[in-house]
Amino acid sequence: MSSSVSSQHDQVLVEENSFARILTLNRPKQLNALSFQMISRLLELFLAYEEDPNVKLVILKGKGRAFCAGGDVVAVVHDIWAGGWRAGANFFMKEFSLNYLMATYSKPQVSILNGIVMGGGNGVSMHGRFRVATENSVFAMPETALGLFPDVGASYFLSRLPGFFGEYVGLTGARLDGAEMLACGLATHFVPSAKLPMVEAALCDADSSDPVIISSIIDQYCEKPSLKEQTVYNRLDVIDRCFSQRTVEEILSALEREVVDQRDGWIFATIQTLKKASPTSLKISLRSIRVGRVQGVGACLAREYRMVCHVMRGEFSKDFFEGCRAMLLDKDKNPKWEPSKLEHIADTTIDRYFSKVKDEDWEDLKPPTRSKFNLPPYVIAKL
Repeated sequence: MSSSVSSQHDQVLVEENSFARILTLNRPKQLNALSFQMISRLLELFLAYEEDPNVKLVILKGKGRAFCAGGDVVAVVHDIWAGGWRAGANFFMKEFSLNYLMATYSKPQVSILNGIVMGGGNGVSMHGRFRVATENSVFAMPETALGLFPDVGASYFLSRLPGFFGEYVGLTGARLDGAEMLACGLATHFVPSAKLPMVEAALCDADSSDPVIISSIIDQYCEKPSLKEQTVYNRLDVIDRCFSQRTVEEILSALEREVVDQRDGWIFATIQTLKKASPTSLKISLRSIRVGRVQGVGACLAREYRMVCHVMRGEFSKDFFEGCRAMLLDKDKNPKWEPSKLEHIADTTIDRYFSKVKDEDWEDLKPPTRSKFNLPPYVIAKL
């Protein structure tokens, strides 16, 4: 037990500084991939800080070249192999509860995204009030290549990006840089990495939880980055035409028509990326993002928890385990998806991922209880 507590404390470093608490994800060799211990510790700290009147804001950052490259999926797979799918369910229950707490937090959370921020790393940052990108930021939700789907509340934040950019990012796992993150709204600010120590120092001296004041402090160190000439963000017209289609098959057909018209290398690469991804993952991901457009953050996380439990049970497809084998364990990068084609997957099969799990011991996600009376208006809007 003491070793587990020590591990939790080592993996999340805590710095108490005037009115702020600085939390540093500390697994740099693993690109700060979130372990169960890290998630548990973050949940404990965020709950404590919300009750502490001396804490005005929380700063979250990562040690090394990553903010956080995602959840420790390899550890989850090993846990499932050792203890059954419920071992994985425990991980996601805890992770999604943390995501919900961050999304409904009554104090400002400032996430410093100075490096890789992928998968579960977005779950512990995108739901927070402020997301600071730099020239080193690299965003992605690469789950469809792993036989999973964009989870951690991604059906909430991706569905709220401009046009159908969220469908594009979620289905393809496309990587975005800091300037693109700012342009589409995934980041709230862009600060050159050399100025981050000054931002942190100024925030620590802020005796306020007022988002307007916190934002104005960060603004003093901001720059407006230029989008690269070849940025995907300049292709929003093509993305909207194609990724607004009703089904994954229709999205691919629309992209193939664009290739004929434009002979564009980027469109061809997008088609190839989609064809390499798990067909089942693509279908449940598109449905999830579309449903997320009309749901609050709590409903999105509860639905995603149902979905991830079905994925781990492997009733309808074992693509998650095959994707992890091919991409993370054996690393042959050659997953054998089953079903192997989009047309082999019926809508009724996709419906099952959104249904309750038929297991007498299974329960829906029960996130931390929140009092709406203590929440600021921008948080209530998410609900």
